[in-house]
This record gives sequence, structure tokens and C-alpha cells, in this order.
Amino acid sequence: MLHDSREQDRAGSAGAAGQARAWGVQRRGHADERRPAPGWLRRYRRATVASDLLAAAAAGATAQVLRFGTEVVPSTTLLVIGVFPVVWVAVVMLAGGHRAAYLGTGTEEYRAVLRAGVGCLALIAVVSYAFVLQLSRGLVVVALPGAVLLSAVGRHVLRRAVHRLRARGRCLRTVVAVGRSNAVADLVRQLDHDSHCGMAVVAACVPDRSPTGALVDTGVPVEGDLRSAADVARRLDVDAVAVTSSSETAAAYLRRLSWELEGSGIELLVAPGLMEVAGPRMHVRPFIGLPLVHVEEPVFTGPKRLVKELIDRSGAALALVLVLPVLLAAAVAIRLDSSGPVLFRQVRVGRDGRTFPMLKFRTMVADAEQRRGELAELNRCADGPMFKVADDPRITRVGRVLRRYSIDELPQFVDVLLGHMSLVGPRPPLPAEVVLYDDSVARRLLVKPGLTGLWQVSGRSDLTWDEAVRLDLRYVENWSLALDLQIIWKTFRAVARPLGAY
Repeated sequence: MLHDSREQDRAGSAGAAGQARAWGVQRRGHADERRPAPGWLRRYRRATVASDLLAAAAAGATAQVLRFGTEVVPSTTLLVIGVFPVVWVAVVMLAGGHRAAYLGTGTEEYRAVLRAGVGCLALIAVVSYAFVLQLSRGLVVVALPGAVLLSAVGRHVLRRAVHRLRARGRCLRTVVAVGRSNAVADLVRQLDHDSHCGMAVVAACVPDRSPTGALVDTGVPVEGDLRSAADVARRLDVDAVAVTSSSETAAAYLRRLSWELEGSGIELLVAPGLMEVAGPRMHVRPFIGLPLVHVEEPVFTGPKRLVKELIDRSGAALALVLVLPVLLAAAVAIRLDSSGPVLFRQVRVGRDGRTFPMLKFRTMVADAEQRRGELAELNRCADGPMFKVADDPRITRVGRVLRRYSIDELPQFVDVLLGHMSLVGPRPPLPAEVVLYDDSVARRLLVKPGLTGLWQVSGRSDLTWDEAVRLDLRYVENWSLALDLQIIWKTFRAVARPLGAY
């Protein structure tokens, strides 16, 4: 296939022009076949518009009440407050807040709302200066920040509703996966695990048309080879074609596949082939007309890390004050329930391989470490160095409750305050685990371990070793303050719904 592409590239100008005309006819022929957006997506977009309208209206009304109360409101202010919801929706739309690719997944939807807030602030400043308008300060101080906050909350509520529907197999984008059998199987497993992403692989196109290896176990049918991917996508009326990273899916093939999908409304998704590298570290840059993906180095020092350190220390100090009654109640319950110390100290490995004593409330019997060998056959993480046992008989009655709601981990705020840990980071490993690390897994030690992390909000002890490593590496490679805030927000939900906590 690639040989054929190179031969066509060497063809004469007349042949190239004829081919271009042929492709132009094909594109025009497919233009009428462009599939409409799914019904659920159109309804979701309308719901986001309504949510933004209501958010801006509520924020504007609040600003009016706080500023004027029962006084007579100037006509200019009434006009501005009345127009503000429409202007807000328009600015959000211009910022990309209603783009189908951003709705329901990722953080770009929220970033668009924040960009709209900044843009709307600039618009208000320019209009008020140009037309010499005496606008109420409440519009800037209350209405605009309120619109940003309420829009974000509305988007979150809508997203949670869509995620619940996706968990039931609804509101999904159907996908044809293209590439080698094992790469397609990895994509299928990942999309099945991250069901909130809303993508379901319904067919595959592999080089030899016959599934091999792990693809056989996924149950995804192979409908064709790489050449027939576009035809298969049209025949099955899917939403997207996802091309995995492999040598077969080279530039010439991707170019031709993008031509074949033109006018169909079917998305073309391409995996970059860079393990766990994504988001702000990847940029497309043109070099002499050739677009290349530029991958920035991960940042482990500098001003952002200093900000993270300050947030960690101050957040831990505040948290210790707030949860002090819980700490005292847990300590008393542990002392009354079983003999042994209240706190359990265990050596863990931190940043750059330095060890530290990690604190937890004792949730097991005093001789739990001596009895560990008896439970080796029940280890749920036998595929890696972690040791996790569901319904561990060593756990005490109080300990089971503490683990269920992660109360046993609250003393780790002291480790954060001392600088051994961070509020968000990879799981703190044991020295025996670190000894078995290879070079890639050892990258987890480039940052401080965390009290919470992607591993906790994505399944906790229900994760396999490979999944836990993948999530930790994803955090290390793509760390940002925004990601930390997102994980902290999700941690509250993970604690409230203690799945995988044992």
C-alpha cells in the first residue's frame, strides 16, 4: 500500500492533475452524504445554550438586586442586564464553548467558559469607553464572575447526566478502529474502561483482515483492511475513524484516508503514539510548510512548582484544622476497638527515591505484617508488586469503616505539611515495589507522591498494576495546576462513592 502511494507521488503532472480532479469529483459526490450530528449531541448543545442563558440571567439579576435593592434601576442598567445573557452566550460560542468536539469530555469546555469571561470583560471595557456608558460596577464585580461560575456548574451538571447515560450504553460516538490488531485491542480496552469518554468501537480494520492476539478477545468484528476503512465507516454510519499508531498508518495513508472521509461528517482521530503524553505539552508547529508535533519537556521545577508547594503546605494546614474533630473521633474509636497503636507508620518512597515515614490510622490488627504471607494467594495485584486483598481478614471493624471513606489517610496531611508528600500526585510506593521498577515506571519518582491522584479517582484498588502505572505516568508527564484542581474535585466524589476502597 505504501509502495503504491510512493509510485503515485512520482507520477507526472498530468496524472496528478487527473487524480486531483477525480478526488474533487469524489468529494463533491460525498458532500450530499454528510451525516447530521447525532440527536443526543444536538440536544446537549441546546441544553448548554439554555444553561448559559440561565446562568447569565441569574448572575445579572443577582447583581441588580445587590446593587440597587428596592431602588429604581436606571434604564441603561436595565438594558445592559437584559442584553447581558444573549451577549454572554454569543461570547461563549465564539470562545468554542459549544463546539461538539469539546462537549461532554475533557477540560476544554470549561476553559472556553473561562476564556469567554475574560473576553466579555474586555468587551465591556471597550464598549463602556467607546460610548461613554456609566455601567454599574455590579456588572463587572458580580454579574460576570457569577456567569462564569454558574455556567461552569451548569456544564458540570449536564456532563454528569451524560456520563450516567453513557454508562448505560447511550449517548455514545461509534468508532471504527484502524491499525494493527494489538494496537486496536489496546484502544478498545481503554475506551471500555473510560466509558465517560463516550466512544464505542464497533468495528476494526487491520492490515490482513483477520483478528489476531488480544483483538480476538475483545469481540470487535474485523470489517476490512486498511484500504477499506473509509468505506467501512460509511457503510456502518459511524461517527469517527480512530487510527492507532503503527508503521502501516504512515503519512501517505493518513492523507488519503482524510481525503476519502471529506464531506462525510465522520471525524478522523489519530493516536500520536506517545505514551501518556498529551494536552498542553503537544503542539503542532509548521517547519518550512511541514507540520510537526512538538512535544515540550515536562516541567518539574520553576514557578508553577513553587505555587504547587505553597498550595500543598497551606492546604494541608487548613485541612488539619478542619478535620481535627474527625481525627480525634477516629483515634478514640481505634483505641476502643482493638489493641495496638492508633497510628500506623510505614516507610514509603518519595521524590527522587528518598524514603519517609508515612502516617495512617491503624486499620488492621497489630500483627498484620506477620500474617501477610498467609494471604498471598488472595492478592488482587499479583500482576505487579502491589499487595491488595479484598475483604482482608486482618482489617478491624473500625478499620473497615475508616478505609471505606478514606478517613485512615487523613493523617497524611501531616506528611504533606512536612514536605514529604503533595496533595495530588502518584501513589506512594513501598521500597519493595521500587526495587522492581523498570526505567519507565521509575518516572513516578520524579514528583512527590500524593494524598490523592488519578489512581484514586479512577478506581483505587480495583485497578490492575498496569492501569495504576499508566495513570501515574500520565499525571507525571502532563502535570498542571488545573489538573490538580480537577483531581481534587473528583476526589470528593470518589470518597462519597467508595468503590474499590479496601
